Amino acid sequence: MVVDDQPETRYTRLGKDRIAYQVFGEGPPDVVYMSAMGEAIDARWEWPPYASFLRRLGSFSRLIMFDRRGMGASDPLAQEGVSTWEGWADDVHTVLDEVGSERATILGTQETGPIAILFAATQPERTQALVLVNASACGRRDTDYPWGMSDADSESVYRLIEERWGTEALGELGGADSAGDRAYLRWVAKATRMSCSPREVGLYLRWNNVMDVRSVLPTIRVPTLVLHRKDVAMTTIDQGRYIADHIPGARFVEVPGNHISPYNKPSAPILDHIEEFLTGVSPTAESDRALAAVLFTDIVGSTERASALGDRRWRALLETHDGVAQTIIEQHRGRLIKTTGDGVLATFDGPGRAIRGAFALRDALHPLGIEIRAGLHTGEIELREGDVGGIGVHVAARVLDYAGAGELVVSGAVPLLVTGSGLTFDDRGEHELKGIPGTWRLFAVEG
Repeated sequence: MVVDDQPETRYTRLGKDRIAYQVFGEGPPDVVYMSAMGEAIDARWEWPPYASFLRRLGSFSRLIMFDRRGMGASDPLAQEGVSTWEGWADDVHTVLDEVGSERATILGTQETGPIAILFAATQPERTQALVLVNASACGRRDTDYPWGMSDADSESVYRLIEERWGTEALGELGGADSAGDRAYLRWVAKATRMSCSPREVGLYLRWNNVMDVRSVLPTIRVPTLVLHRKDVAMTTIDQGRYIADHIPGARFVEVPGNHISPYNKPSAPILDHIEEFLTGVSPTAESDRALAAVLFTDIVGSTERASALGDRRWRALLETHDGVAQTIIEQHRGRLIKTTGDGVLATFDGPGRAIRGAFALRDALHPLGIEIRAGLHTGEIELREGDVGGIGVHVAARVLDYAGAGELVVSGAVPLLVTGSGLTFDDRGEHELKGIPGTWRLFAVEG
């Protein structure tokens, strides 16, 4: 059954790709709903509890929904060389611009939690608040994170999901309360078939499993609400508490139920808390801090080159270098903060773009006889007028010290955030960075 008030599915373009989206309600505030896998945008309205959930959200907000590229009614992700979460962030930007939304609350649920977290951390100027429901910051078990699954257990679960994908048997995995509801199981089977294929969901699950955004949590500076159902089995309530404990000022609320999907009953407590939270969020909250990929480069052997060329020719070469650097950085959606005499400082909203930009700059300068090296770190920075500062900038500068000619060396935070990009890394071991506490694991990007 399709409800009468189902909004029209529209399309917006991102390059050659089309993104399917819907808008329901009027707001303010604006709420971007990042739905979980298997929930194609048109199928949501065919399950009455889901439709009721969406109508309630739209009663106190302008609800903005979309199928990310690669899912449902949207095109596959055509752009190469960008990690999956950065592509998803592009989708959010594009849809927000299309509907005229300057700032929105980002609502992430289940495995979209890390994407919502990264967007809020890297895009505070577009994020009014962050709401997470039954989310986890890390899917894998670790020595200091005992709630995730082992690699072997994860693989068993993913094979089971692949086997059941598109069938009624899949719906039995969501929660005990819905396992006997044949209407629900039939809807789940249809909705998942509309969203993606079994092979595609397997790739998506394995990409998502290696995402680890625990280090990102302390950098979030927007109001945050973390809701978690008490008896969810696959993503335990301890994982929700961990998120709230590590985001400054986050509010944690335990809600009843055992189903991982927020729209299944009882959904009223979840919706009540979201509505109460959003009515108290300031629409003009600003932040002077953000998560960013910080890139430093410098010219190899610059002192010797300057001496050999002389002042006039060296100055001309530097001007060429600076012009090429600005063009390449802008092409990769970065921001040139400043030139450093024989290099640059630039920031990007994702490390995938920063890595591609660094290699593009290296290759563009090579025919000019200029060889560079580069260092990259993803961390929290202070946003100043026309400049950046903070420990994240200092770390990136120190990482540069360990790069050889033609190399890009990155901090240990970077590989965890470029899952799905096809990039590979050479482990360079633990190092002490001058003036930075502790030891830091460094990697060289191969290619």
